[in-house]
Amino acid sequence: MDDAHAHRKQVLTPAQARSKAESYCAYQERSQQEVRDKLYSWGLHRTDVEATIAELIADNFLNEERFAMAYVSGKFNVKRWGKLKIRQGLITKAVSKPLITVALNSIDDAQYRLTLQHLLQKKAAMLSTDNPYKRKHQLLQYAAGKGYENSVILEILSDNEL
Repeated sequence: MDDAHAHRKQVLTPAQARSKAESYCAYQERSQQEVRDKLYSWGLHRTDVEATIAELIADNFLNEERFAMAYVSGKFNVKRWGKLKIRQGLITKAVSKPLITVALNSIDDAQYRLTLQHLLQKKAAMLSTDNPYKRKHQLLQYAAGKGYENSVILEILSDNEL
């Protein structure tokens, strides 16, 4: 194949795209926006994209609530992200605000606080400064960077000797 043809995008028919999208959705939960972007990248036009999205939803290959719940679960349980960072990720994936709220509320509050406490303890053990104000600031910055709310961070820092 010469260079002129090497970079041409493959354009799929709606039927080919649907089949490929089913596999894409079956592999892992996807947001509607991720699937929409993928369909456009395969050369489909708006009407075909929206029809394919509707079919994928009807056949339960695509379920925004299931996606949001899986996203929250993965980011919290695996990456140990806080709710602020998870919320931002869901907004980026174009998930609706009500679904974001439902998904974030699925995180057990006690588990959330315990996870943050463990993160802070682990980080505190790695800090070299003995200055209590500097330590607290560094721990606050660390947890805020992971997406935890300042009020929850400060509560855990005041309840624990870190």
